[in-house]
Amino acid sequence: MTWRSTWLLFSQAVTVALALLFVVATLKPQWLPAGPTSAPATAARPAPTFAPAPPAAASAGTGGSFAAAVHRAAPAVVSITATRAGRNPHADDPRFRFFFGDRALAPQRQIGIGSGVIVAPEGYLLTNHHVVDGALEIEVQLADGRQTQASLVGSDAETDIAVLKIDLAPLPVLPMADSARLQVGDAVLAIGNPFDIGQTVTAGIVSALDRTQRGNSPFQSFIQTDAAINPGNSGGALVDASGALVGINTAIFSRTGGNLGIGFAVPVDTARDVMQAIVRGGKVQRGWIGVDARDLGAELAASLALPLRSGVLVAGVVHDGPAAAGGVRPGDVLLGIAGREVASAAELLPTVAALPPGSKAQVRVQRGTQTLALEVTIGERPPVSRE
Repeated sequence: MTWRSTWLLFSQAVTVALALLFVVATLKPQWLPAGPTSAPATAARPAPTFAPAPPAAASAGTGGSFAAAVHRAAPAVVSITATRAGRNPHADDPRFRFFFGDRALAPQRQIGIGSGVIVAPEGYLLTNHHVVDGALEIEVQLADGRQTQASLVGSDAETDIAVLKIDLAPLPVLPMADSARLQVGDAVLAIGNPFDIGQTVTAGIVSALDRTQRGNSPFQSFIQTDAAINPGNSGGALVDASGALVGINTAIFSRTGGNLGIGFAVPVDTARDVMQAIVRGGKVQRGWIGVDARDLGAELAASLALPLRSGVLVAGVVHDGPAAAGGVRPGDVLLGIAGREVASAAELLPTVAALPPGSKAQVRVQRGTQTLALEVTIGERPPVSRE
């Protein structure tokens, strides 16, 4: 056999093999080995490894530019596409069902766009609960163009934080700063995917700290910023002038749906604690005793003939709740729980939430002229939906 015959035979074999591969890939793709996929939500997951934050920068870089901070932070900010099952608008129309049948009334899929931040080399991402809530599929696109499916590790509606996991390597990781050291006036950058136009960076300052939004969870204490935050920025990064993560962009105050210079971010310290609890146990557990607590002022104390001028008045007790089972009654004034004094209803809530469900705690109450020590078994705070 000559070399020409050998080469012709080899070429024909390669051509036939490629043709067969094309046919299989088109008709029976499941016969081919699958590429990398997201880890199932029930699989054991490694603990996240957080990167150290870079040295803090007091101001912008050379010439007032934030380019160095953006270069450090932007690769770790991703775009998230969440697919949900939406309700068919004709579901209650019998005429539509008669003419088009039940198959035409199948739920229509809805697509939501948001952002996320890679915070650990194991593939953990932080985003907002409202970005991925109820999602059937979650797709993540990195700044370098790579795309992959993400699995939902868990989420917490009360802080609007969700944790996702992707299986890609290597991954850019955004280091976390200490958000407790933020000051009003510090320069910050918001990075995300507003209106699905692509990754965008906006600059501003910290406008206020410890902000709460009326009607939202009492566990939310936002960073307020005037850096432009728009729809699609939810779950994106708020970084400082050194490029370290200080918050997760989550909400805006707006009468039009667009940016008015009042945006809110969940402090990274809160997001980190929630993430660690979710990775460790799948959810965030908070203590609960089941009381309606009100601040006790001097006038109310005098009208009730109490020997106190301030404290936490128990206005109501949940029937069969932990406090009721422990002997707490409406009209009692809470003085302390688990060895810690409480002076206001706002202080009582996080104090109780920090106690492990199932543990026992001593509750000191003032009942008329008596000071009592009661033992209460801490319950688990019921889940709260977030609109």
